[in-house]
Amino acid sequence: MQNKLLLIILDGVPWRNWRRLFGNLEGWIANGDAQVWKIRAVLPSISASCYASIHTGVVPAEHGCTGNGNVFRLSHPDVFSQVRQGGGVTGAVAHSFWSEFFNRAPFDLVRDIEYDEPDSETINHGRFHTMTGYGLINQMTPSDVDLFATLTNLCQRFGLDYGMLHTCTLDSMGHRFFHDCQEMDHACAVMDEMLAPFISKWRAAGYEIIVTADHGQDARGHHGGRDPLQQEAALYYFGPAKGPAEGVVLDQLQLAPTILKRLGAPIPDTMKAAPFLS
Repeated sequence: MQNKLLLIILDGVPWRNWRRLFGNLEGWIANGDAQVWKIRAVLPSISASCYASIHTGVVPAEHGCTGNGNVFRLSHPDVFSQVRQGGGVTGAVAHSFWSEFFNRAPFDLVRDIEYDEPDSETINHGRFHTMTGYGLINQMTPSDVDLFATLTNLCQRFGLDYGMLHTCTLDSMGHRFFHDCQEMDHACAVMDEMLAPFISKWRAAGYEIIVTADHGQDARGHHGGRDPLQQEAALYYFGPAKGPAEGVVLDQLQLAPTILKRLGAPIPDTMKAAPFLS
């Protein structure tokens, strides 16, 4: 691999919350140490459909995941498989949907919650959670600082070339409290404070970093459609590559080929969107 990269996905954060409430991320932008763009999710702007598109680079109508109730092992080439083809080591700390999409399905609680498989053609080192029992009042989400620490542990132990982290905390908070409230402001600020020290650690370890969301959420805590609040999020990049002007809106389908380009892994013909980083 010519570079190392970590993709951090904070589920369900709309554009306006990123730029308004994430003071540490915005501080790096103000200092010229990171770049930021608006990114538009695929349709439907539902979590599972977006997860699948982020890593395959194709729309839901093509990969077939039409929502959270339709999760299966995807057949398209994906970021994990392409990094493995390029000789890299992969890891993921995420909701169990990611394991089902890119490793094996159905998810087995005992077999798949934690695994280290050096010969896997997709994810070598997986640490997953299911959020079983999730509801409006009981969020069933792990602490985000634990997830950030777990990814760091995998990087240090196994020398990941590509690592992906996904957390549902802010998506769950948005569904419960909606977005124009003190609870949501505080949750975003806490996430920003927890994430910031790890960004410094990962950069010191030689990783490029992308921080983004799978989709946004509207004022009633909904997403799935094409309302800008539901579909638009921010993407922050930490690294030496240059991207387009800040006002350019990125397409979510550009993420997969961009990551592969930065890593020096083969980009499959199915990923037709243009990379956005040089």
